[in-house]
Amino acid sequence: MKYAEHKQLEKIRNIGISAHIDSGKTTLTERILFYTGRIEEMHEVKGKDNVGAVMDSMELERQRGITIQSAATYTIWKDHNINIIDTPGHVDFTVEVERALRVLDGAILVLCAVGGVQSQTLTVNRQMKRYNVPCLAFINKLDRLGANPERVLKQMRSKLSHNAAFIHLPMGLEKQCNGIIDLIEEKSLYFEGDYGDIIRVEDVQKDRRTEVQERRHELIEHLSNVDEQLGEMFLEEKTPTIDDIKQAIRRTCLSRSFTPVLLGTALKNKGVQPLLDAVLDYLPHPGEVNNTAILNESKNSEGTQIVLDPARNNSKPFVGLAFKLELNKFGQLTYLRCYQGMLNKGDNIYNARTGKKVKVSRLVRMHSNNMEEVNEVFAGDIFALFGVDCASGDTFVNDGKLNLSMESIHVPDPVVSMSIKPKNNKDRDNFSKAVARFTKEDPTFQFRYDNDNKETIVSGMGELHLEIYAQRMEREYNCPVELGKPKVAFRETMTAPCSFDYLHKKQSGGAGQYARVIGIMEPLPPDQNTVLMFTDETVGTNIPKPFVPGVERGFMDSCDKGYLSGHKLSGVQFRLQDGAHHIVDSSEYAFFLAAKGAVREVFENGSWQILEPIMFVEVTLPDEFHGTIIGQLNKRGGIITGTEGADGWTTLYAEVPLNNMFGYAGELRSMTQGKGEFSMEYSRYSPCLPEVQEQLIRKYQEEMGLVPDEKKKRKN
Repeated sequence: MKYAEHKQLEKIRNIGISAHIDSGKTTLTERILFYTGRIEEMHEVKGKDNVGAVMDSMELERQRGITIQSAATYTIWKDHNINIIDTPGHVDFTVEVERALRVLDGAILVLCAVGGVQSQTLTVNRQMKRYNVPCLAFINKLDRLGANPERVLKQMRSKLSHNAAFIHLPMGLEKQCNGIIDLIEEKSLYFEGDYGDIIRVEDVQKDRRTEVQERRHELIEHLSNVDEQLGEMFLEEKTPTIDDIKQAIRRTCLSRSFTPVLLGTALKNKGVQPLLDAVLDYLPHPGEVNNTAILNESKNSEGTQIVLDPARNNSKPFVGLAFKLELNKFGQLTYLRCYQGMLNKGDNIYNARTGKKVKVSRLVRMHSNNMEEVNEVFAGDIFALFGVDCASGDTFVNDGKLNLSMESIHVPDPVVSMSIKPKNNKDRDNFSKAVARFTKEDPTFQFRYDNDNKETIVSGMGELHLEIYAQRMEREYNCPVELGKPKVAFRETMTAPCSFDYLHKKQSGGAGQYARVIGIMEPLPPDQNTVLMFTDETVGTNIPKPFVPGVERGFMDSCDKGYLSGHKLSGVQFRLQDGAHHIVDSSEYAFFLAAKGAVREVFENGSWQILEPIMFVEVTLPDEFHGTIIGQLNKRGGIITGTEGADGWTTLYAEVPLNNMFGYAGELRSMTQGKGEFSMEYSRYSPCLPEVQEQLIRKYQEEMGLVPDEKKKRKN
C-alpha cells in the first residue's frame, strides 16, 4: 500500500480519540490501524505477549498500561487519508489533549458502557467545546459485565448536554454481544473471522423490528429538532431516505447540534469498521472547518482576523502551527499541522514569533514513533520536522514579511508543586538537560529555584504528572531524583515598634572598629507586610553620609534569616535617627555590623510573629458535593468568600493557608468521584495560628540545637 500519496481535501480526515481513563482509546486505535491494513497484527495495551499497543511507544506507557503522550499516525480507509491522534485520559496530562484538539477537525468521544460519563469525559467535552470540535460518540466495552448503553446515552444528554441519539443498537450485551444493528440502513451486522474482519450483513430479526422502527423514529425526531431540511420533511410526514438521514447527521454533526452515538467493543473486534465509515460520512474534512489567524500589519496594530484557505492550490502562502515538541534519538521533533498552502522539502520557513529562518531538510509523517519520509505536505496534513527551535504553539510561514499568528493553545495553571533534587551530585548536568527538555515540551510542567528555602521546585497538573517526569529523568537521562514536599515560605514580622541604641566597638590593638546606631524599628501596615523599608532620618554629621549605606546593608542582610523560625523578615521599617562615629576607627563595615547588632537587640526586646501565605482557591464541583467540600475547606482552615452555580455545577471561592493545601488535589478528586477541579493563586500574607507558630519555633530551635532532644532528656 502506498501511504505517502496525497489526496484531495475532501478525502482527508484529521481526528482525535479522547475519553476518560481506561475507556479503551488505545485499543480502539490499535483496531483501526489493523482493519485499515496499517499494522500486521494486533496487541493489547497490557498485553500478555509483552509487546503492548503500537501507539504506546514509550516504555513507561507499556508498563503502566496508560497513555502519557499523545501519539500521531495516519492510515487509509476507503480511499480516504485519516490522520489520528491518540490522547491520554488522565487529568494530569490535560495539555496533551488540548494540543490534539487544537489541531484536529473532528473527534471520537469514547465512553465506557459500564462507567459512562466520568470526570475526564467532562473535561474533554469542555475542551471540544472550547475549540468547537465536532464529535461522534462511541460507546465501547459492550462485552463488559454491567454494560448499559441506555444509561450512558441518558448521561450524555443530562451531564454533557448533548443532543444525542443511537444510530446503532446492540445485539446482546456482556457475553451475548454478537454484533450491532444499523438503525439508518436497518441491517444487522455480524463481525466474524478470527479478528472480526469479515462482516456479515443480514436483515433485522423479526422480534426486534418494532424496536428498530421506534428507535429510528426517535433518531429522526432528534435530528428534525436541529436540522431544517429534515424538520420540513418530518412536518410534511414524508419518509426520509437513508441518504437524507446521513446528510442530516453530517450537517448537524458539523454544527455541533447533534451527536450520533455508535456502539461496539474494540477488544472483541466488533463495531470498529462502522465507526470508520461514520468518520468519513459525518466528520468534517479540513476544507469544512474555519481556521483563523491574526494578521498584524504593523507592530502597534491590534491585528485583524483572517480566515485561512485550505484549498490545495499553491498560490497561497504556507501557514503551519507547531502543536507538540518531542525529543527522540534523532533530535527534536516538532509536530505541525499545515493550515494553508504547501511545503516542499528544502523550503525555507520563518517562525512568526521570533522571525528566525529555518531550512526544511526533512519532512516526515508519523506512525506512533516510526517515521516515513515525504517530499511535500499540503493544507490539512499533519507532519513533523527535525531540528526546529521553537515553542509549543508557534506559527510558521514561508514568507518572512508575513506577520501571522494563530490562536495559541490554552494552558491550564499547574496545581501541585514538589521539591526535586538529583540523588547524586554528579548527575547535575543530566538533570538540567532533562528539565530544559521537559519544560520546553510540556508547558504545564514548570521549574523554578526557591531562594527562600534553597531548593528546586517543580510544578505540574498532579502528583502522577510529576512522578512520571521523575521516572523519565531516571530512564531517559540516567538521573535518579528525589521528590519531596516543598516547604512553605513563611515570614517573620513585628507586632509593635521597638527602639534601639546599639554601640559596636572593637579597639584592641591595630585598626579598630567603632559605630553607634540609634533609631526605631516598627511594623508596616498589613497591605505592606511583604516589603522592607529603610529610612535615614539623621541630621548633622553624627553618622557621616558615606556610612549610611553600610547601615542599610546590615539591616537588609539581617532580614534574610529571622531569629524566630529562620524565615525571612518582612513588613518591617528601620528608621535610623542618630548615632556616633570615631574619626579613625569608623568605617562602612563597622556600621554594617552595628546595624546587624541593632536588629538582634530589637529581636530580643520586641514582640514578633510569623506570617504565612494565604492562597485564593477556586473549586469547581457538581452541586451534589457542595456541603462536603465546604466542610473540607473549613477543616483546612479556609474561609469561604463566595459561591456561584449554573447547570448543576458550583464554583466555590475561598482563602486557605498554603500550608494546609498539600494533598488537596487527590482528596478533592476522591471526594467528588474525580469530577472536582481546583486552582489556586497567591493572595496575601497573614499571621498564622499560635499553634502553627509554636510548632515552627520549636522545629527551628531543634534544628539549631537550642532545645535538648526529648529522648536525651528522658535518659538523664
